[in-house]
Amino acid sequence: MTMLDEIEFNHIQLDQHGPLAVLTVNRPKALNALNADTLAEISVALDAVVDVPEIGALIVTGGGDRAFVAGADISELAELEDVYQGRELALAGQDVMQTVANLPIPTIAAVNGFALGGGLELALACDVRVASPGAKLGLPEVSLGLIPGFGGTQRLARLIGAGPALDLMLTGRQMAAEEALRLGLVNYVADDPLQKAREVAEQMVRHAPIALSLVKEAVRRGLDTSLEAGLEIEADLFGMLVATKDFREGTSAFLAKRKPEFQGE
Repeated sequence: MTMLDEIEFNHIQLDQHGPLAVLTVNRPKALNALNADTLAEISVALDAVVDVPEIGALIVTGGGDRAFVAGADISELAELEDVYQGRELALAGQDVMQTVANLPIPTIAAVNGFALGGGLELALACDVRVASPGAKLGLPEVSLGLIPGFGGTQRLARLIGAGPALDLMLTGRQMAAEEALRLGLVNYVADDPLQKAREVAEQMVRHAPIALSLVKEAVRRGLDTSLEAGLEIEADLFGMLVATKDFREGTSAFLAKRKPEFQGE
């Protein structure tokens, strides 16, 4: 029994396996579509994961064998009536995705089927994406008279470039896993994306946790500024790490030809 096991959810599942946490969006009959309650539960789960210091990485996946997350819940979208309601929904979804993106630990999306609309936006908020060979990825909001509202217009263009991103969003088409791999939208294609995600996460958590966190911070902050300013950020964070016990442990272990034992200090 862990702290995570003590939290009850209706639309997601949160499990801990040693240093790894697995968050499963679990509405298979709705293809794991994101409704307001599901977004709220994801937010609670993310806070819980951060509160468990033993957790070094988070994997996000979908329940069932058809979808990662097939998008936002259309029945809820259809109830929106005015500008204010639409904006508030977009901000609420963006807040959850930004929380995923800002987690201090590595995050991996195991895309086991459809990742459309809000589902692809959830995957985009993760650091790394693993897709099954049959996965379909897309931002088809224009077919509903909308645009992506949970960060898709911003994160997709930053990840794969404006041209490919606009092609995907303006056509509303669904991209196959192999094309997504060629474009850099996904990092790996694997028959068992959850297992591959575990393998990648286990490789990550062997390293110094503060260094992992600051790698993410350096990239995130650097993308929003000039190269010169980004290099200053990198130098500052590099300097911070030199003052950590983990740096001393890492260099000592290397010179002694032994495995390091990082403590996150």
